[in-house]
Amino acid sequence: MHTPATHTLALRDYGHSHGSHAHEHFQVLIGLDGVLEIEVEGRGAGIAAGEAQVVAPGDRHDFSAQRHGAVCLVLDTTHAGWARCAARASPDSPQLHTLARYLAQCMKQPQASALALQHGPALLLEAWNPAPASSSDSRRRRIDWPLLADWARARWHQPLAVADLAEVACLSPSQFAQRCRDEQGMGAMQWLRSLRLAHARELRLGGLSVAETARRTGYRSPSALTAALRR
Repeated sequence: MHTPATHTLALRDYGHSHGSHAHEHFQVLIGLDGVLEIEVEGRGAGIAAGEAQVVAPGDRHDFSAQRHGAVCLVLDTTHAGWARCAARASPDSPQLHTLARYLAQCMKQPQASALALQHGPALLLEAWNPAPASSSDSRRRRIDWPLLADWARARWHQPLAVADLAEVACLSPSQFAQRCRDEQGMGAMQWLRSLRLAHARELRLGGLSVAETARRTGYRSPSALTAALRR
C-alpha cells in the first residue's frame, strides 16, 4: 500500500501583494482574472487569464500582482503525476481553463458541488495535456503512467531499472525510454527518481520519521534521503 496523494483546491485573490516562499508539494496556478507575476527559481513569468503554471516541490517562487490584482485557481497537491507538467510551459488547453472556471464557480457553493470538487484535482491533471498526440502517436501502445507509477511505488525495495518499467508497459527498453522523454519530458530513471522523491515527501509531510521514510522508499540510509530532499 502507499500513501494516497493529498489535494487542496482554493480560489485566491492576490490583491496588490508580494510574497516569496517554497513548499513541499506541487502548486498549480491557473489564471482567471488579472495578471500574477511569478518568478520560479529565477525564471520569470506572468500568469494571465487562460494561462497556468506548475511550481515543483522545493522551488522558491516570488510573486506579485499588478495594480488591479489577480485571481487564480490554486491546487496544492502531492500527486507525482504533476512532475511531468512542471517541466513544461503552460498548455494551450481550452478544456483546462473551462474546467478551472467551472471549479471556481463550484467553490462558491461547495455543498452543492461536493462531487465536482472531489474529482476536480484529477480532472485538472487529465486536462493539462501539454503535448497533444499526433495521428501516429495515437496508434502507439498507450502507457498508463499513473498505473505504472503505482506499480513502481509498491517496489521501492527492489533495484528497479528501465527494463523493468518497459516490461510492465509491454515495450522494449529503448522504446520505453523514448516514450518517457516524449511524454514525461525527462529520462526514464529521472522519472523514477522523481516518483521516489515525491513519495518520500508525502510520507515526511504525513509525519513519518526520516529513517522509516527512507526504509519505505528504498533509500540507502536516512542521510541519503535527507541529501536528496535538500537537493
